[in-house]
Amino acid sequence: MPGSRDDLTRLRIALTAFFALDGFVFAGWVVRIPAIKEQTGASASALGLALLGVSAGAVVTMTLTGRLVRRYGSHPVTVACAVLLCLSIALPPLTHSALALGAVLLVFGSAYGGINVAFNSAAVDLVAVLRRPIMPSFHAAFSLGGMVGAGLDGLVAGSLSPTRHLFGLALIGLLVTLVAGRALLRCEPAAPPDRPAAGDDGSPRRPDRRTRRLVITFGLIALCTAYGEGAMADWGALHLEQDLDASPGLAAAGYSCFALAMTVGRLTGTTLLERLGRTTTVVAGGTTAVAGMLIGALAPSVWAALFGFAITGLGLANIFPVAVERAGALGGPSGVATASTLGYGGMLLGPPAIGFMADWFSLPAALTSVAALAAVAVLVAVATRRAAAAG
Repeated sequence: MPGSRDDLTRLRIALTAFFALDGFVFAGWVVRIPAIKEQTGASASALGLALLGVSAGAVVTMTLTGRLVRRYGSHPVTVACAVLLCLSIALPPLTHSALALGAVLLVFGSAYGGINVAFNSAAVDLVAVLRRPIMPSFHAAFSLGGMVGAGLDGLVAGSLSPTRHLFGLALIGLLVTLVAGRALLRCEPAAPPDRPAAGDDGSPRRPDRRTRRLVITFGLIALCTAYGEGAMADWGALHLEQDLDASPGLAAAGYSCFALAMTVGRLTGTTLLERLGRTTTVVAGGTTAVAGMLIGALAPSVWAALFGFAITGLGLANIFPVAVERAGALGGPSGVATASTLGYGGMLLGPPAIGFMADWFSLPAALTSVAALAAVAVLVAVATRRAAAAG
């Protein structure tokens, strides 16, 4: 375990840099999706299939990364995945078909999923050593990195080709990885004093059935809240423009309101957790998200809907970090991998589920499913309160 407060502070700074880098790089890819679509000549359906490469790569790799972290440690795996992430971001502009794009996005998604499990595992151990609920601050860095990345990338997208843009992004990412990676590798991994004992062969003991159930429970809470993030990213602007007659510029502000509020919520998350505790924070956040999403989906005016989106972002902000932290505290890297996989699955499930429900009913009605799943997260948190506290 790091031997001094200065060591722990350096470790926290290094991990924060990687969380921010992850959001920054991913935002760069998202901004260039329209240009890559035009370059490859892919139809909307073909592009959708290619984009599944990111999802498939991430979900498959997350479970594998949990094993790699147990064997090699979270710090080396974080750095290795960061290098792969930065290199793979330069590959999409080199493709000229949807099939080739899907193949390189499989690599990109693998790196994205891997680094999320690795640095979340390291962050969970640091939280346990510091005995402070600082997990939301790391996820705030991810959100800030994404917001800064989207803003800067949007400014340069008109003047740079996708190839030059993403190649430059890769160079910036590798430079950050070089600096932050050297700092991270010099830090001793945080070793919680109450970490489960190892087996006779030196490997971690397999969690018992009760622990595995709790880990899956926290994963389901992560799924319910990540569903809302995915839905808001893909359908929020369309709802404002199609159902409330907002201008394209004002409609685009919908997700910005949501993301900014989520970032603010995560920046204040540690204070909330220290004052309210985990379960109360999850219940209060989920309840707030339910109210906010009902306003955002059903409000008759654009400004009321924007207000609802912001309230939803505040409510959802700290639920995912808390769920991942608790799963990791109980199950180690495997717990982080399980919760991350379920959470990422929720983010993937949101957009298509909203689309199907919008066809069956209407888009506003479909968006109320975000509120419904936030309510499910609240009910699960309340129902498992005693078991989670004991675990």
